Amino acid sequence: MHIPIRFLEGKQVYLRPVSVEDAELYHRFLFDPETRRLTGTQKSFTLEQIRQYIEAKNQDSSGVLLLIALTENDEVIGDIQLLEICPINRSCYIRIAIQNQTHQGKGYGTEAMKLMLDYAFGVLNLHRIELNVFAFNARAIHLYEKLGFKKEGVQREALFYNHQYHDSIIMSILEHEYRERYVNQ
Repeated sequence: MHIPIRFLEGKQVYLRPVSVEDAELYHRFLFDPETRRLTGTQKSFTLEQIRQYIEAKNQDSSGVLLLIALTENDEVIGDIQLLEICPINRSCYIRIAIQNQTHQGKGYGTEAMKLMLDYAFGVLNLHRIELNVFAFNARAIHLYEKLGFKKEGVQREALFYNHQYHDSIIMSILEHEYRERYVNQ
């Protein structure tokens, strides 16, 4: 029996490395209509392209791509990623996607984000983490604000999706803001 590696572990979810064996699952995720809308995914990908993407990500030291799995049954429910890690500025971008609306609104995304933020600030010694979220994604904006992210600006009409333009909101959290909220309590 294959036991998944639990790289970062919380109460409800754990984060684990993605492998080429996950390509079919990841491929299915990319075709979920709601996930595509919330992430602004416009392109189509073949299974082979997904395999190559995973292989490349596993060799890329400027990012960390992990799958989000439920602690109780190892079901993979999404992914989370640190991108463009810059050791000079000690900064990066973060993104998360929880698949299937049945898994949303249960605290899984909050816990996964806390696990990744703790890793980014506490292990990778980063100073600033930023993200982009589309203005129509009120649930995600609420989550990010609850975690301590602050709005910095708006990229007006940055996404063209389903015959309409949408604004993209830039948000960030700094190391001292994270520590004040979660570490130095």
